[in-house]
Amino acid sequence: MIPQPVRSLTSDKLRVAVFKTRDEMGRAAAMHVRDHLVNRLSTREHVRIVVGSAPSQDEFFAHLTADPIRSAIDWSRIEVFHMDEYIGLPSDHPQNFRAYQRTHLLSRVAVMAFHEIQGETTDAAAECERLTTLLTEAPIDLVCLGIGENGHLAFNDPPAPLDEREWVKIVELDHTCRQQQVNDGCFATIADVPTHAITLSMRVFREAATLSGVVPARSKAHAVKETVTGPVSEDCPATLMRIHPDASLFLDTDAASLLADAD
Repeated sequence: MIPQPVRSLTSDKLRVAVFKTRDEMGRAAAMHVRDHLVNRLSTREHVRIVVGSAPSQDEFFAHLTADPIRSAIDWSRIEVFHMDEYIGLPSDHPQNFRAYQRTHLLSRVAVMAFHEIQGETTDAAAECERLTTLLTEAPIDLVCLGIGENGHLAFNDPPAPLDEREWVKIVELDHTCRQQQVNDGCFATIADVPTHAITLSMRVFREAATLSGVVPARSKAHAVKETVTGPVSEDCPATLMRIHPDASLFLDTDAASLLADAD
């Protein structure tokens, strides 16, 4: 059964759907992504996607990688990138984002390729160049994303120019971003959260064919309101979705709680 939103709206080009529960939100987003992937695979040999790694994406991945949705997708023809990675954590550290993808995606489906961001490298600049080469080999068909408490996409903390030209970059994480990792239960204290990361840039989001966002929880309500109703600006990087030609945002009622007077 297709979950039905309790509310739908459009902000500029961005389509927004609000669901009663996190589970319904995740299932609706997974069905949307399934339909997109099946459609793209009907006209090309393989598809390239970027995925986010955070507890906010748990319900989405749970439905995407379980039947009947999983079996409708030919995963052997899907090439996967992830968005970002801490610099300095070992490759097998339980809190790096590759560990999240191994648990929530790669252990459940057999993809064509998974391009790891190697945050343990001693030459982060060279790693950015390697990833740029991979990303620019062919267009990105789909980005499955979340939005940070400060409005970030990946680790593009504000201010993040929406028109930046680089594809991959080294960033210093701001305090709000690092505190979110504690709020999400990923680290015990902010002192445990790495200070730097490698991230895909705003250009990747801007040039991808389709963006599909999943954002639950009251802790994201302010960021969601700014994304949907605030000015399109580098001060809230997620507002890029408003000017993208094909972007959808799936919310639960908690995340949408400040949108009461938005439309």
